[in-house]
Amino acid sequence: MSRLQHFGWFLARGFGPQGWGYPSLDWDYDWTRPEVYQEAARTLEQAGFDLVIIEDSPSLGSADTIDLRVRHAFGGPKHDSLLLAPYLFQATRHLGVVPTVNPAASLPYTSARQFATLQHLSGHRLGLNVVTDTGSARHFSAAPQLGHDEAYDRAEEWLAGIRALWRSWDDGALVADPVSGVYADGTRMRPVQHRGAHYDFDGPLNALPFTDGEPAIVSPGGSGRGLAFAGANSDVQLALAPLHEKAVREYRQRVHDAALARGRRAEDVKVLFAIQPVITASAEEADRIVAASAHPDDAALAQIARKQSSDLETDLTALDLDSPLDPSIFGAHVSRGSIQRLIGDRGEDAPLRAHLTALARTGRLHDRSGFVGTAEEFADLVEELGEWGNDGVLLWGDFHPVTLHRTLDELVPILRRRGLLRREYADGGLQANLQAF
Repeated sequence: MSRLQHFGWFLARGFGPQGWGYPSLDWDYDWTRPEVYQEAARTLEQAGFDLVIIEDSPSLGSADTIDLRVRHAFGGPKHDSLLLAPYLFQATRHLGVVPTVNPAASLPYTSARQFATLQHLSGHRLGLNVVTDTGSARHFSAAPQLGHDEAYDRAEEWLAGIRALWRSWDDGALVADPVSGVYADGTRMRPVQHRGAHYDFDGPLNALPFTDGEPAIVSPGGSGRGLAFAGANSDVQLALAPLHEKAVREYRQRVHDAALARGRRAEDVKVLFAIQPVITASAEEADRIVAASAHPDDAALAQIARKQSSDLETDLTALDLDSPLDPSIFGAHVSRGSIQRLIGDRGEDAPLRAHLTALARTGRLHDRSGFVGTAEEFADLVEELGEWGNDGVLLWGDFHPVTLHRTLDELVPILRRRGLLRREYADGGLQANLQAF
């Protein structure tokens, strides 16, 4: 039986050059202006999506590899995702907007005040995608770069401090009584004195408390520590896992176990699996795309190498395609997980061509070997995920009207006819929509 699913869009390039490298660039939108993002946000809201998550990284990475990051606009430039949020709120009435925030980049008091302001201005539609990118820390303080788990410890302290500030106005502190002339009762405000491992600050916060819930917390990451953070803190967990029943159920159980371990309910955390489908007009077209991907030419491999060079901050484009890839070329700052995703199970003796070819290959939706297929076939996948207890999916790509319409034009009507996609929003903002089903 079909059940409603939550849908989100991950703005994969962040507040960066939308359409760069694609024919849609010639629509002549200016990515530094709000109009392209506002038009895309209105499309998502019309489609009934719960939220849009704006990817961000405040760093161009290692000084030695900046050219790799910016040459093809994979790793930058990016403007601040938090400052894009008000323009998307202005263009919509229900869509949740979730900029990416980094605890290394801003102090808890400043963050609490800014987020509270946006939560009020948006009608309680703000979310926060909390990331623990440690490489960016060098831009913000002289403190040494933290390890993986320590960065999550800092993020938990940061978020706990922000929540203490948000809650520093007790019930009854806001009076707003024009008859008595009393606006607020200072005796009902908590002082908040935080002295922690990473932050020291005092309260109370001088921004108003919330009437319809705090900003929704979103988190990525599949490590044990990352899932523990989600279980304790998050309203939405972004999931990456093979989309077969055993893997989906096991991943969700790990998230739910982490929530229960911290005294929360399993249903408090919505799990959204990230998918980038290629929606085709026919099964025959999908078959042609998949068949062509099995034998990519050198130009296609070069494009993948450029993208991987940016992500891995290592120049793969200068290497011999037919020589083995030596893992020692990657610096200590490069994510081991990212390296493993490139190398897969092919081993160190496999040539670079084999790794890039594997990344180029796509598969068909109908047999679950990949994500190329018709809108009906993608709806089958979403429906199947729902039967396994899943909460929803997160589509991703550029936030460009062409990208959105290519993906959604045929898909939205089918999802709605099957009872998978909402037609109406709940009152009360993003949290209310996440908890509506």
